[in-house]
Amino acid sequence: MLPVWNRNPAFTITRASHVVLTARDLDASAHFYTDVIGLVLTERDENTLYFRGLEEAAHHSLVIKRTTGDAQAERIGLRVQDASDIDKAAKYLNSRGIVTTEPDVPFQGRTLHFTDPVGNLMELCSSMDVVDRRMQEFHTFRSGQPQRIDHYQLVTHDVQTATDFYSDLGFRLAEYTAADGTEELWGSWLEVKGNTHDIVFTNGTGPRLHHFAYTVPDASCLIHAADVAGSLGFGDEIDRGPGRHGLSNALFLYLRDPDGHRVELFNTHYQFIDLETDPIRWDTSDPRRAQQWGLPASERWWFEASEFPGQPVQKPRLEASPITLESYLSVH
Repeated sequence: MLPVWNRNPAFTITRASHVVLTARDLDASAHFYTDVIGLVLTERDENTLYFRGLEEAAHHSLVIKRTTGDAQAERIGLRVQDASDIDKAAKYLNSRGIVTTEPDVPFQGRTLHFTDPVGNLMELCSSMDVVDRRMQEFHTFRSGQPQRIDHYQLVTHDVQTATDFYSDLGFRLAEYTAADGTEELWGSWLEVKGNTHDIVFTNGTGPRLHHFAYTVPDASCLIHAADVAGSLGFGDEIDRGPGRHGLSNALFLYLRDPDGHRVELFNTHYQFIDLETDPIRWDTSDPRRAQQWGLPASERWWFEASEFPGQPVQKPRLEASPITLESYLSVH
């Protein structure tokens, strides 16, 4: 069932903001994200790395913390308009029976933690320290030249519940996948900033972070990033692409970092601003939704993702067997 979009939510979320991961080897992570991906290392201490894209003035859009255990996705970050929205968010979430805490987080203004109804660990951030943009320091550009963080894809056992919750927070449905001939949601692409998505929910064993994504200037940056990955010994970590999605119409390249976290580089997507525009529907039977050309994604792209600490994963409410590269090649 399609969600009801709340145009007047209790507080204002402005965009996807940042992601917090854990890793076992910070030196390996620093090498991967600066040299293979091309992010800017804003700051580093003994236990934490802070990265940003070339055009970002916010202190960080990716945080990686040292761990001695399994590498996990610690938090998914969203920006709110200002500090007053933290109070409004706490009041609203508490009224829904959702526990909130307000920790002190380095380089961030007021920050609110909560667990959403499908188990994702979320973080609302009211502001960040401002740093210099690098968008015109062309001599420093590396690999894919990532400009800014754009969105996340989260795997969930219950797409409908997740979609309804974030729609009530002001997210608008831009595209979606549904079972043929029905409005049974299998995937939802939700936005607040005027393009096709800030958060994506797809059906599967969850809660888990499938990937986070950075925009790049053009298609040649994706090819160069693939070349750089290969030349630095990360060719096997190209998880999918280059290719073109049907959903969002973007050219893409997915890579896995040394701890298995998945990052996407893509050449951005179309605007979804005008209110009279209906969301685009894709049948689950239509393989073009995931890829307009080229071979289908591998099993690891479909089924592997980063878990959240302390959050047990649940089997999906809807069961399906997507066409994988392995199944495709077995019959062709």
